[in-house]
Amino acid sequence: MPKVPGVNHLAAVKVLEKAGFRIERQGKHIVMTNGERIVTVPRHNPVNYLTMGGIVRDAGLSIDEFKKLL
Repeated sequence: MPKVPGVNHLAAVKVLEKAGFRIERQGKHIVMTNGERIVTVPRHNPVNYLTMGGIVRDAGLSIDEFKKLL
């Protein structure tokens, strides 16, 4: 599993928005889509680094791309 630092869930949402995702719906989790992929970001801080690594992978981003957008 790729190593990504644990980040605030709002920062993760902003990075995904920069990458072309938009918020589909919100509740205990934030569901985002770009039309092809769907990612789910939990609403707790910080988001665990393993969970964040999975989100980055599901979004189709590399770790370096994610870190640059942070």
